Amino acid sequence: MFGSIARFYDFLNHLLSLGIDYYWRRELARAVPANATQVLDLAAGTLDVSLAIRKQHPATLVPALDFCPPMLKLGVGKLHGANQKMILPVAADAKHLPLKSNSVDAITIAFGIRNIVPRDTALKEMLRVLKPQGKACILEFGSGQERIFLGLYNWYLNTLLPRIGRFFARDKTAYSYLAKTICAFPPADKFAQEMQAAGFINTSYRPLTQGIVCLHIGEKA
Repeated sequence: MFGSIARFYDFLNHLLSLGIDYYWRRELARAVPANATQVLDLAAGTLDVSLAIRKQHPATLVPALDFCPPMLKLGVGKLHGANQKMILPVAADAKHLPLKSNSVDAITIAFGIRNIVPRDTALKEMLRVLKPQGKACILEFGSGQERIFLGLYNWYLNTLLPRIGRFFARDKTAYSYLAKTICAFPPADKFAQEMQAAGFINTSYRPLTQGIVCLHIGEKA
């Protein structure tokens, strides 16, 4: 499904968020510890987050993993100069990471954790590959179970977003799927509890853009 909309993915991200997605990714990259030398970018897609990390932390190596090779293939076209060596796109499953335990300083994942089933398996894998005191920085939409912007966001999510996505991507399922997964995702405090249950400590979250998205942080002991 994601492969079928890959060529429209960046355009629709910018259109459907009115360009605010640039700010969200920048905040995610800023959450990465300044001393991180290797940052795993999960659900890396077309590599926009990987590039944001590299811009914020120019000395950082970024293994960029995604389950959808067509997404990564489009992202490779964005890599120039040092980024061609410092961003490493690899097709991989977040539930079975091809990395050694205690091997990365931080992990980022933007708008991907809700697509992984079961989530706790991915969270435990993230914890495994993090070094002690490493941070997981997770950017995800606010739950459709809560009223955001007096319900306007919820109307947009369930009514307008699927229609716009269907018009541009000519895909009947992808953007309806997007809305369904956001609606099914737990509220921020409940997801923080899921991170704690997986073994993360010092969990916190910060709403962005009135809670349309939340930035979740968890540490490895």
